Amino acid sequence: MVSSPLERALRQDVALWARRGGLLFKQARHAASLNQKALASVSGTSRTTLSAYEHGRKSPTLETAGRILDAAGFRLVLEAKVECVTRVTGEGRTVHVPSRLSRLPVAAALGSVRVGGRDYDLSDRDERRAAYTALLCAGEPGELLAHVDGVLLIDLWDELVLPDDVRAEWRPLVEEARHEAGVVN
Repeated sequence: MVSSPLERALRQDVALWARRGGLLFKQARHAASLNQKALASVSGTSRTTLSAYEHGRKSPTLETAGRILDAAGFRLVLEAKVECVTRVTGEGRTVHVPSRLSRLPVAAALGSVRVGGRDYDLSDRDERRAAYTALLCAGEPGELLAHVDGVLLIDLWDELVLPDDVRAEWRPLVEEARHEAGVVN
């Protein structure tokens, strides 16, 4: 039977998500210091089935995935996808702005980052302010998503010394987040 390009693409997507799901199970199992037999037992599935999930050979139902992750001490959570939009300002500067502000894991939010050849310690407020200034002005999408924490940005927003065109591109996003959080400007 000949399949259409759409059907082939859908099968590839399903296979990709099966592999990603398998990786999640494996990461959760390792983080919980469990072997396959132990996790399978506490989650109510067999070791061979768990192995098939982990290797992307089989896909669990959402209920089963939640049960396995719960048994490993994790929750299955819906998280909004964040993407960056590239904008060119009136000054001709290219600025990348995320579609929404998100929270980062503590290690990323308060870790270190190298921007423009300089290392910053994000756990230090002054260095975080300098790093965020550099990132908002010239950061690439991956850098922004990996190092700019929404809550910490809102906290620093009024202290950031940004060119007017950069501030104008980021302002709607920050104001929307402040409004959602009930923060008065």
